[in-house]
Amino acid sequence: MRQGAHVIVVGNEKGGSGKSTTAFHLAVFLLYQGHKVASIDVDSRQQTLTHYVRHRRDWARAKGLSLPHATHFHLPRARGDSARENHRIEFDLFRQALGEVEDKADFIVVDTPGFDTNLARLAHSLADTLITPVNDSLIDLAVMAQVDPVTGEPRELSHYARLVQRARSERLAIDGKNIDWVLVRNRISMLSSRNMRQVQTMLERIAMRLGCRVADGIAERVIFRSLFATGMTVFDPLDEDLLGGVPSMSHMSARQEYRNLVSALNLPARSRTDARNAVRSNLPDDINRFVHMARGDV
Repeated sequence: MRQGAHVIVVGNEKGGSGKSTTAFHLAVFLLYQGHKVASIDVDSRQQTLTHYVRHRRDWARAKGLSLPHATHFHLPRARGDSARENHRIEFDLFRQALGEVEDKADFIVVDTPGFDTNLARLAHSLADTLITPVNDSLIDLAVMAQVDPVTGEPRELSHYARLVQRARSERLAIDGKNIDWVLVRNRISMLSSRNMRQVQTMLERIAMRLGCRVADGIAERVIFRSLFATGMTVFDPLDEDLLGGVPSMSHMSARQEYRNLVSALNLPARSRTDARNAVRSNLPDDINRFVHMARGDV
């Protein structure tokens, strides 16, 4: 038997929802908690998570800093003429990346693109925890479901919600494991408003319909845009030279918000990751089943 890493996938078929920022901060938080972490970027177009990682390594090298780093992989999208051959190439790349870290990492954090791809579907199928950041806006709720404007009840599920439901049901049928799906309210307004309360109510109704959970995410803060250039996070030490700027109350508040989010995710503690009972005894065969599931072959 082989011990399996806990796979955290950050997914949403809408750009600008904060997926990469969330994925990077989670990876760095887990590193500071003493876990061994790997990160995988399957967004071949934007590669935001990969840029985060590069900025962090470059900044650490330039400043002579000792910072924790995850083992990182960027998986490019195959662009050949044959869809079947492209899927095979992408499957092999994913299998190789997982095979290198499956027995070494406690957590694998996967960032996905804001559009439907074969790699994104495969990543969702392998998730133990799926995090879907949703901007705190009535407009952005459409990425999950169409909501009745009168009753506030979800009517028709979105393409993304149906994709996740299918991944969850087929994952349960294959290995008896359930994907813990958490909707994360993101870019929350600092001021309470009628719109904010409506979003919360509707998101809770959507979550009930989908069988998932809702967690408060992060308020709208300029700090994240400034940290991106250096690859730093709110979990790094509060040092002006290290951060590239003066720490602020916004920095401290964002750190606490992310701690609250991690707590809400109910991730396995280190003692549990050292002896997880959710093992993959034959990784290539397991991934092969999952890739067929992601393609819709089963």
